[in-house]
Amino acid sequence: MDPTLKTRITTELKAALPNLPKGLRTVAKYVIDYPSDFGLDSIRETARKTGVSTYTLVRLAERLGFGGYDELREPFRHALVSTSVQLEQPEWIERLREQGEPGQRQAETSLNTLAVVQRSLERQTPEQMQRVAAMLLNAPAVYLTAVRASYSLAYYLQYVGRMALPGLQLIPRHMNSAIDELHSANAGDVLIAITFTPYSRETIEACAFARRKGIKLVLISDSEIVSPEFSADETLIASALSTHHFSCYAGAMALIELLISILVDQGGAAAKARIKSYEDLRNETQVYWVAKKN
Repeated sequence: MDPTLKTRITTELKAALPNLPKGLRTVAKYVIDYPSDFGLDSIRETARKTGVSTYTLVRLAERLGFGGYDELREPFRHALVSTSVQLEQPEWIERLREQGEPGQRQAETSLNTLAVVQRSLERQTPEQMQRVAAMLLNAPAVYLTAVRASYSLAYYLQYVGRMALPGLQLIPRHMNSAIDELHSANAGDVLIAITFTPYSRETIEACAFARRKGIKLVLISDSEIVSPEFSADETLIASALSTHHFSCYAGAMALIELLISILVDQGGAAAKARIKSYEDLRNETQVYWVAKKN
C-alpha cells in the first residue's frame, strides 16, 4: 500500500472541510483529529462516536473516490500507531483499585491524566517545536489570548514565558476584546491562541482577525481544525481526553512547560539574566519583610 495515502487523504479532507455538508464535516474532522481510532474502529463504532449514520461514513468514502468505508479506512489501519498509551501501572494505582468504588474512580482518573500527558508530549516533534520557538523569539511582538478555562493556561504561559519573551502580552486587558488589542499589531507579529473543545467564539474571531492582518498564528489546541474561518501557521496538539464532563488540561500544561523550556534555552544569556534578576528581586523582598517583622 502507498505509505503516503493516509497523509494525502488527511490533506484532502482539511482542504475540503469548509465546503462539506454538516454531517460529512463532522466525520472529516473526526478522521483528522483521531486517525488511529478511525483506523481501529468498526463502521458502527465510528458512527457512534461521531453521532452520524453509517450511511454518512459511506458517503464520505465515496466522495473521496473510494469504493466504500473499509477502503477508506484501510490506509489508516495500515499506518496505525495506536493513540492508546501503554503505561505500566504503578503499584499505587493498583492499591487504589482495591479500595472500593471511590478508589477505582480515583485510579481511573489518575491513569487517564498520566496517559494524556504522555500522549500530548509524544506528539511534539523537535522540528516543529524549534520552528515555533524561532517564530516567537524573532517576532517584533507576541500576543497571547484565551478565555474561560483556557485562560489559566495562558496566564501561566505569559507569567513564566516573559522571562524569554519580555514583550509577551496577554490579551485582552482592561475589559477590552482581543480584537481591540490586535488592532495596532503589525504583519510579522505573532498571536498565540489557546482553545479547546468547545472552541471559544471570541478566540476564533481573534484568530481570524489576526490572519486577515497578516499576523502569524500559533494555535495550542486539541485539534488542527478549530474553525474553517482560519488556518494557523503552527498548531501544537494536546490531548484533552477526560473521565469527567470537562477537558483535562494536564497534557496542555505539559506542552506549555515544554515550550517554555525551549524558549528559555534558546533565549540564551538574556533570558538567564532576566531570570536571575527576578530571583534576586524575590530574595531581596523576602529579606526586607523578614527584617521588618523582626
